[in-house]
Amino acid sequence: MSNSLFSTIKDIKGNPRACVYTEPLWGLSMNLCMPYLPVYMLALGLSDTRIGFLVTVNTLMQMVFSFFSGPVTDKMGRRKATAIFDIVAWCIPALIWWRAEGFWFFLVAAVLNGSNGITTNSWHCLVVEDAEKKQITRIYSLIMVCGQLSAIFAPISSVLISHYTLVPAIRILFINAFVLMSIKVLILYLASKETGTGKKRIIETKDKNIFQLAGGYGEVIKIILKSRGTVFAIVIAALGWIVGTLNNTFWQILVNKKLLVPEAILPLFNVFRSVVAIVFLFFVIPRFLKGILKVPFILTFVSYFIGQLLLILIPVEGALKYPLILTSLVFDGFGLGALIMLCESIIAIHVNPDERARIMAIRYMFIMIVTSPFGWIGGVLSDISRNLPFVLNMVVLVIGIIITLIYYRKENDHSAEDG
Repeated sequence: MSNSLFSTIKDIKGNPRACVYTEPLWGLSMNLCMPYLPVYMLALGLSDTRIGFLVTVNTLMQMVFSFFSGPVTDKMGRRKATAIFDIVAWCIPALIWWRAEGFWFFLVAAVLNGSNGITTNSWHCLVVEDAEKKQITRIYSLIMVCGQLSAIFAPISSVLISHYTLVPAIRILFINAFVLMSIKVLILYLASKETGTGKKRIIETKDKNIFQLAGGYGEVIKIILKSRGTVFAIVIAALGWIVGTLNNTFWQILVNKKLLVPEAILPLFNVFRSVVAIVFLFFVIPRFLKGILKVPFILTFVSYFIGQLLLILIPVEGALKYPLILTSLVFDGFGLGALIMLCESIIAIHVNPDERARIMAIRYMFIMIVTSPFGWIGGVLSDISRNLPFVLNMVVLVIGIIITLIYYRKENDHSAEDG
């Protein structure tokens, strides 16, 4: 079964191939520096609460942009919207983060970065609309793998931090991110073409403005509510986004400030987590992707829960500290490798193809609404105790397990996947 991913690499064509093949540039650009953004902000004098506040601002901006992402994606086309808003959301903020000196720099970057609420929608439409339905899950697995390939180069971050100290090293990584992300935008634009659905929607929306199109969301919501599978996928994705937001923001802070792990070693943990995620994606997760997805979802939530629990129980001193951190990352690695891929796959399978852009816009907007308070909440909790954001994550993961069990309780394999 693991061979299916290798065969997919060779078999995919058109837009899916362009998106998958350029994805390693994301890993080698933003993924090399974004994990260290919280400790970078700490080093520049921001408190945990202010960092959490910036996460909330970013999430709220994503919510606003997500609201308009369907109309914008339909009017501009998937290809053009992706190129323009990748520049606004990632290339320009990378330059701001590079020269950041305090809170206001990070606030401006957070606002601009929120425009990825549009490019996330347009890019996912570009990935799946011309893809074979049977390949969608494998394509998202490959995308996750490509995103984790930065692990191979993460020791460069460790060397830079050791040689230059944290702040100068992260500044170098943000310049690298700007250059490589710009190259990714250019290559993807040249290697892709507008999707069939995209061409149709450009014609259909030609004489309507963005606000008129946004006014049609009421009918789109009715379409969503008629599909149990779509509703389930959106709710689970929101829970996963909460967990990912808290984990990505406060993991480095806890390990560095509470467990006293030197800053130069932090990149090596990202190497380990990414390698674990890649191994799971190629050799473990494909074995579970047969028929009903209840088991993969439950295993993912349980794995993440165990990883979070281990993390807060790790002693500051003693020989077990580093082995326990690595063990925690093994469980996190499974969660990292599975949850996003499963959520994107199930929504791609269930969504009405004629209204994909606007349905995805509603989905992202709902996720942002639900997630937006948790950056600030996590920051307040982290100021009280660095363990508390992860305790909150464990509560969210338990809710995810309960919702999954409820959804699949009366479903057989066929009806569960047909929503």
